Amino acid sequence: MRPPVGMPKLSRRSRVLLILGGIVLLALILGSRLLGAYVNWLWFGEVGYRQVFTTQLVSRLGLGVVAAVFLGGVLLLNLWLAYRNRPVFVPVSGPDDPLTRYRTVITERSRLFGLGVPLAVAVIGGLAAQADWQTLQLYLHSVPFGQTDPEFGKDISFYVFQLPFWRLLLSWAFIAVTVSFIGALVTHYIFGGIRLTGRSGQLSVPARVQLGVLAGVFVLLKAVDYFLDRYDLLLSQRNNLFTGASYTDLNAVMPAKLILMCIAVFCALAFFSVIFLKNLQIPALATVLLLLSSVVVGAVWPALLEQFSVRPNANQREALSIERNLAATKAAFGIGDDKVKFVDYPGRTQLQPSEVADDKGTIPNIRLLDPNILAPTFTQLTQQYNFYGFPEKLDVDRYRDANGELQDYLVALREINIDGLAVNQQNWINRHTVYTHGNGFVAAPADRVDSTFNEGATQGGYPVFQISDVANKGQGRIPVEQPRVYYGELLGPEDYAIVGGNPGEAPREYDTDTQQFTYDGRGGVPISNPFQRLAFAAYYGERNFLFSGVIGENSKLIYERNPRDRVQKVAPWLKLDGDPYPAVVDGRVKWIVDGYTTLDNYPYSEKTELGEATNDTLTGVERQPNQQINYIRNSVKATVDAYDGTVDLYATDENDPVLKTWEGVFPGVIKPASAISPQLRDHFRYPEDMFKVQRKLLTSYHVDNPGDFFSTQTFWEVPNDPTSGGTVSGSEGQQPPYYVVAQVEGQEQPNFQLTSALTALRRQNLSAWVSVSSDPKNYGQMTVLRLPTNTLTPGPNQVQNQMESTPEVTENRTLFNNPNVTAMFGNLLTLPVAGGLLYVEPIYIQRNEQESYPQLARVLVSFGGKVGFSETLQGALDQVFGSGAGQGTQPGQPEPPQQPEQPQQPSPGSPPTGQAVTDIRNALERVRQAQQSGNFAEMGQAYQQLDDAIKKFEQAQGTGG
Repeated sequence: MRPPVGMPKLSRRSRVLLILGGIVLLALILGSRLLGAYVNWLWFGEVGYRQVFTTQLVSRLGLGVVAAVFLGGVLLLNLWLAYRNRPVFVPVSGPDDPLTRYRTVITERSRLFGLGVPLAVAVIGGLAAQADWQTLQLYLHSVPFGQTDPEFGKDISFYVFQLPFWRLLLSWAFIAVTVSFIGALVTHYIFGGIRLTGRSGQLSVPARVQLGVLAGVFVLLKAVDYFLDRYDLLLSQRNNLFTGASYTDLNAVMPAKLILMCIAVFCALAFFSVIFLKNLQIPALATVLLLLSSVVVGAVWPALLEQFSVRPNANQREALSIERNLAATKAAFGIGDDKVKFVDYPGRTQLQPSEVADDKGTIPNIRLLDPNILAPTFTQLTQQYNFYGFPEKLDVDRYRDANGELQDYLVALREINIDGLAVNQQNWINRHTVYTHGNGFVAAPADRVDSTFNEGATQGGYPVFQISDVANKGQGRIPVEQPRVYYGELLGPEDYAIVGGNPGEAPREYDTDTQQFTYDGRGGVPISNPFQRLAFAAYYGERNFLFSGVIGENSKLIYERNPRDRVQKVAPWLKLDGDPYPAVVDGRVKWIVDGYTTLDNYPYSEKTELGEATNDTLTGVERQPNQQINYIRNSVKATVDAYDGTVDLYATDENDPVLKTWEGVFPGVIKPASAISPQLRDHFRYPEDMFKVQRKLLTSYHVDNPGDFFSTQTFWEVPNDPTSGGTVSGSEGQQPPYYVVAQVEGQEQPNFQLTSALTALRRQNLSAWVSVSSDPKNYGQMTVLRLPTNTLTPGPNQVQNQMESTPEVTENRTLFNNPNVTAMFGNLLTLPVAGGLLYVEPIYIQRNEQESYPQLARVLVSFGGKVGFSETLQGALDQVFGSGAGQGTQPGQPEPPQQPEQPQQPSPGSPPTGQAVTDIRNALERVRQAQQSGNFAEMGQAYQQLDDAIKKFEQAQGTGG
């Protein structure tokens, strides 16, 4: 017989090369992680939240080490037992026995295999386990909800904080036992404890005992799993109509889990019996019993009950479960009776002109500017330079006018747009040290009628801009002390900026055409240290960090400049709203970011796809991940200073148990609600994403009766957007909610609120209108206007079709068919007015030319089947309701002049002024002719010519600029 052949041996040189290669590979892997950790450590220190970084790091390392030690230790113990109890004499099946070679190699390198295999498994397990650090921290700092589930009477915190932790421990116990069983099985097989020769094979006593005990432990863990499964049934989705334990779950599956648990315990004892008995038939029979029981008791019996008892009487059988689901869902999503007020709304279709004119809460505040369309207009009229830009979607906020009246505004920051630099500007110096910041807060009254802004107002459907920038930061109604924007939405991870420099050095950063600037804010990480410069050079792969002379003694690196990204790093446990917005608070520009605490394991609460619920036709916002949730609270408002990047987190729902738990994990990170200044609170908006989730739930959870819920006859739905992206009706995607200033029934004054229309299920007629207030006095209070069911009120898509087929609209076909102009329908607003619902929709035109931009051309109004189509809101209202209805709109709204007054003749001796007056006359005449012909493309050009002429006249008079 030939002697056993071992594995081929490597030369010393080969071993050295392999070792060096492994060290280099390990260094590359660990070095990248360590470099990223160091950069993050510096960043967290800059923003003052280093404890967030260290808590995460310690939690991950601690959990990973514990899991690695546990998993590796259990495997090591079982491998040692299997190896130690191997047979002394191992019969060889023949000269070519393949196991002989492996047996020899393992014996010669017993320590390498005995320690290396458990170590490798431990490392893999530790890396996988560290991702569950949040589950551990929530368990350690759990706070009771003060509410119990209706089935077991346990506090909700058990299901959301404690049960996931026990599940985590159980899963790792299963993994440890399974890996150990496989390791012991392989070891016994290689060393002869298990032989497959003969008819039935042979099994040594140590192998039988060890494998039997491991199998018994596995089955015992399965018994624990059955026990915990009972609690998971409270999140069952057996019934497609609701989430929670159904009749079958309560009366068949839950008892089955207890029965299977008892059978599993009995089977585990049968496996343990192999310690004393040699007969393997007992554990084999126990295994068969467990499998048959799981099929018959766990599957067949519930299926029979569901088929022959529940389905024929589902409305009665599921009544209790539906009632529980209704109560839990309303509590978990904040749509209970304490938050939502239902009002039976008459839905009037006939109003007198005086009733409309007397509506002082809604009519004067009707918004005509669409934030999803006018970004190009903001860009072209206020951008100034190619390296500035605005987000794709503008934001809506509110400020007080000169009379102290609330008014909604389109707002945006003139941000630095690195990608907008010209080719000759695209170098490292310009991108990162010269063009470092934006300049200015830009706002425009959203109804375009504020008389306080008439001076210098542009005509022809353009916004009336109010700008606070470096040149005029103290002027206007919204003064800004520091208008420079170093942190904004247009900045990505690679758009870092190097600010500061050597003492006494001239300013380098572009500020205006006449001055440069040196950053003096608190933001940024100092990089004068050579080690830190080396670290950032490696991190960004940029050698200029090492050799550039622009980096001096006082230089700092500003990175992670997107406000949403900054908040997400500081609070990784929050889900953030997809639409941060800027606000001027005490003269400072602050980005406001809404943060949500969410759960997916609130018992009996309806599971909802977050991404699906928040997805609509709105563009320019960050989409939510498509994750299931069944609990949400807007518990945190975060602010990011646009100049120095300061991040502040404020608690806005201090009763939220999830927030309290996270405050225990990160003490001191969240500021109390008392720290919110009144000026900041005045700019809090009810967040869009949360409202979208709530309105989706309200379409079905506005009912209280289980029978009505089961029949679904009274359900609503969110209508499709009839004007998506400015197109005509028939678009795909849900209609987004809209921010407006309006006065809803029951409100004493106009409120800034978020609104949405709701239609009947799979029907186009309007069923309800929902609104949520952003006013500090009643923030978060929802009002649902329910329309009568005995009449059909047209919904958004029906109204849009009606508007487009109105004779006045069809007669102006040049608006739609002119090859030189594109018509865009703005947002279709649904507004409550004097017991009825008024639809208002702006129409914009844009010339089909490069760098053209939208301008407001017409206003559509619909009420009670009548449609108004006019150049102004006032004219459209008068067409629908009669003369005088439009008097309720605020005075000062710019209107295309039908018979324009001639400007005053200038004094003699001023030829530039005289030429400007002539240009104005010519432009006015062109406007008049365009209006008579109905050519909107020509009208847009005429208004632009008029605008240019007015500016020249102002400059000649010394009033421009």
